[in-house]
Amino acid sequence: MSRSVDQRITDILRAIERCQRYAKALDSSDIDLLEMAEDAIERNLQIIGEATKHLPASITERHPEIGWPQVRGFRNIVVHQYFGVDIDVIRDVIQNHLPALTAALTEKYDG
Repeated sequence: MSRSVDQRITDILRAIERCQRYAKALDSSDIDLLEMAEDAIERNLQIIGEATKHLPASITERHPEIGWPQVRGFRNIVVHQYFGVDIDVIRDVIQNHLPALTAALTEKYDG
């Protein structure tokens, strides 16, 4: 079943919000909570990467400030090189890259 562009953008925005919310648990001393947060974040990063593969050029070309190939490629790293995923890299993505992606995709709806 194929998803519309608007559905994929909604998927991305929801996954970003979840990553940002779950990132708060990355500082937990509760190892179970920490591991669940890491797993949940990685799953949502997979969703973000997969959904961006299906965005049309009319959106991606409008936002060259976003490293679209890197977003898609990061999904592949999380899926295929799961054993080498560094939590500090995950934190960096959440803090420094996902806000710009949110802004770019939110703009699509606003104007």
